[in-house]
Amino acid sequence: MSEKNDGANRDATKRSARERLQMERERQKARDKRRRTLVVSAAVVGVLGLAAVVGLIAANTGKDGGADKAGPVVAPSGATGKDALAIRTGKDEAKSTLTVWEDFRCPACKGFEDNYRATVHELEAKGLLKVDYHLVTLIDGNMGGSGSLKGANAAACAQDAGKFPEYHDVLFQNQPQEVDDAYGKNAKLLELAGKVDGLDTPAFRSCVENGTHNSWVAKSHEAFRAGKFRGTPTVLLDGKDIFSDQANPLTPQKLKEQVEAKAGASSGSGGGAGASKSAGKASPSADTASGTTPGATPGAKATRPASSGGGSTAPSKTPANSGSDRSAEN
Repeated sequence: MSEKNDGANRDATKRSARERLQMERERQKARDKRRRTLVVSAAVVGVLGLAAVVGLIAANTGKDGGADKAGPVVAPSGATGKDALAIRTGKDEAKSTLTVWEDFRCPACKGFEDNYRATVHELEAKGLLKVDYHLVTLIDGNMGGSGSLKGANAAACAQDAGKFPEYHDVLFQNQPQEVDDAYGKNAKLLELAGKVDGLDTPAFRSCVENGTHNSWVAKSHEAFRAGKFRGTPTVLLDGKDIFSDQANPLTPQKLKEQVEAKAGASSGSGGGAGASKSAGKASPSADTASGTTPGATPGAKATRPASSGGGSTAPSKTPANSGSDRSAEN
């Protein structure tokens, strides 16, 4: 009887072991199936995600690179310098050359323009100074948007129409806040063109809306980066950075004196006397742009304008540390 019971118990134990083994195999199969499902699902998600990223890149490339920068490099009328990347104002025979790298969204560039504009125009009118403007897109890169690019293109379109100096000044006088990409809208650029007599023409509108000079602006910015300049504005007088001496920066009045002295030295004693007389009797507009804000200490950091209007001024010291606009690109 006992042997019979022992046999039955052994059989029950074997069946139990087989059942447990079978159950474990079933559970393992289920786990393997779930794992395969997860792997396949992850692969599908990865493929879809990659497709989405590629699509996004393509969309952005078409939007920014395609519409804004693609196409042949079309220099504006009369562009000069290496690769025709500069727009010149003033008379070619002027003895002194001011080279300016600017961004129409850059607050420090506005500070420079507001402070030096009257003096520069006076020296140009006298035939003593010519200015080579190079347009860059630093703020677009730092802050996002396309206002630097589109503003520069519009200015190049104004050059085609023979209205660059006037439109250049209008853009800086009406510059929006740095974070406001107002110049990224063609409608705003066309609206400001109405402030320049004879500029708002079908040809100008077509040039602005088609981004005719976008690739030229992009090439100008590449030259800016290759030059390893500290930031915008970068201003050179006959090749020398006018703000390189931080302890004694070149003020508008000093700029006037140096330019007139060079013109006098090159034209002989008669020209020198005329230059001395002119330097000693600066015009009211030049005195106003003397390089310091009333009440400010010479050499103080450049400050951003309090408003977007053209009447504000900035101290004459280099805007090298005035903000993101004066920082070199990463």
